[in-house]
Amino acid sequence: MNLGDNDIIFISDTIKDDDDSDVFVDLAMQYNQGYQTNILTYANTINTIEGGVHLTGFKSALTRTFNSYIENYMEKKYKGHVLSGSDTREGLSAVISVKLPEPQFESQTKIKLGNPEIRQIVSQVVTERLTQYFEENPQTAKKIVLKTINAKLAREAAQKARSLIRRKSALDSARMPGKLADCSSNE
Repeated sequence: MNLGDNDIIFISDTIKDDDDSDVFVDLAMQYNQGYQTNILTYANTINTIEGGVHLTGFKSALTRTFNSYIENYMEKKYKGHVLSGSDTREGLSAVISVKLPEPQFESQTKIKLGNPEIRQIVSQVVTERLTQYFEENPQTAKKIVLKTINAKLAREAAQKARSLIRRKSALDSARMPGKLADCSSNE
């Protein structure tokens, strides 16, 4: 699987909020062969270092869209896979920018966006546009989805290995040390 430089997904849309004001959502994302996730978020060009509602909306839409794509478009052998959020973000680099009329930040340092309606707006835009992108670019979509499925399989294998090691060490420590061995008798 080779994810090339041309597999950058760009989404730009404008949605009306509850007050009939325009909210601009811009997103650029790209998957690479790595395992790191790097997501930068901005609200009215202010870097929201701790994310906020626009990041939450993006993450939930990403997971939902991938799971929906697997269910609707992938071969039967993949249909049983349900991805977690971490699976869909492995190897992802993304920049999310929203522009809104009255941003509400959760602190004076403006490191986290708090407008509750923005979560739903970002989620809606990402779901619609990413689904459209996947339908128009099935080869790229399949490569990305297979990468996320492999991330899921690796995560599950690591969990099994961890639980086996924990179970083994728990059994080892359950044995009595030599000094406190159970009594034994020949009679």
